[in-house]
Amino acid sequence: MVLAQLGGSISRALAQMSNATVIDEKVLNDCLNEISRALLQADVQFKMVRDMQTNIKRIVNLEALAAGTNKRRIMQQAVFTELCNMLDPGKPSFTPKKGKPSVVMFVGLQGSGKTTTCTKYAYCHQRKGFKPALVCADTFRAGAFDQLKQNATKAKIPFYGSYMESDPVKIAVEGVERFKKENCDLIIVDTSGRHKQEAALFEEMRQVSEATKPDLVIFVMDSSIGQAAFDQAQAFKQSASVGAVIITKMDGHAKGGGALSAVAATKSPVIFIGTGEHIDEFEVFDVKPFVSRLLGMGDWSGFMDKIHEVVPTDQQPELLQKLSEGSFTLRLMYEQFQNILKMGPIGQVFSMLPGFSAELMPKGHEKESQAKIKRYMTMMDSMTDAGKPQ
Repeated sequence: MVLAQLGGSISRALAQMSNATVIDEKVLNDCLNEISRALLQADVQFKMVRDMQTNIKRIVNLEALAAGTNKRRIMQQAVFTELCNMLDPGKPSFTPKKGKPSVVMFVGLQGSGKTTTCTKYAYCHQRKGFKPALVCADTFRAGAFDQLKQNATKAKIPFYGSYMESDPVKIAVEGVERFKKENCDLIIVDTSGRHKQEAALFEEMRQVSEATKPDLVIFVMDSSIGQAAFDQAQAFKQSASVGAVIITKMDGHAKGGGALSAVAATKSPVIFIGTGEHIDEFEVFDVKPFVSRLLGMGDWSGFMDKIHEVVPTDQQPELLQKLSEGSFTLRLMYEQFQNILKMGPIGQVFSMLPGFSAELMPKGHEKESQAKIKRYMTMMDSMTDAGKPQ
């Protein structure tokens, strides 16, 4: 993931400063220049980078700091705070509640990965115990319903659409009504891709929104457009009252940092980021844990949430007791391997561990590690309870 390179560069700059015997103005400036260079390479706006540099210099005032103060720690904290400020629009978005029907409408530009993102969003909530459903109101793009149907079938999520009907408003209304009757608590409406210059399509989007009265409108945006994200996010926000943003294709573009910072500048909360084409390569975007992982500081709360998600509640006390007694058997190891594979992409899980920079596991090595775990599990399957080959 390209942002892993940004995280690695910032971590290295902080590490070089930590290795310095005396932290003076020169060491601080070198560190800040290195961080600024990394942010500019990730396509973050120059003004934002300059403001961040000024703010850090104001916080880390070397002359004003008392003797014996841990300057390295203050510097690291200042970088963390400023990166959070840069990416935090300061307001949360609507959150669906289990058991209460919520309608979520997806809008965005053509080719931004909207249909795939709808399925990822539905699958993510399905794993949390929601009952999601997908409605294809994209009648503009040939093959849109086929794609949604294929994705939904693979994820075992109910869907609705039509090959004959050309009115997206009618399809959206029928789909929402049907799934409300079926007691689905998360109804996702996928709409046609459109550009801010296309007035007719924008009017159609407004009509779909008026007819379905969504609780949340999500703008899906391709990270490769970088700083241009600001104009697009602003235009969609004004026309369709966008309440949240999902940024896709964050695994392959140096402009990802630019897209994130530009969207934050529109005061639109980013709620998820797409980190690959597979259904589970989808991360909740929460500013502090995200920046913490970017700097290699880990995300313990996120890691514990993942463990609670995959380890059944009744097994948790038993697992903790066995670990505290030091009785870690091959069978227990096998169960933990199963849990690791359920947690999602292995690089994403490891980046939550403090000191484990996402850069340490490049994209290709994730699959290698996953294949190794599966091989170990196959070997264990061939053993008896006594730990001998069958």
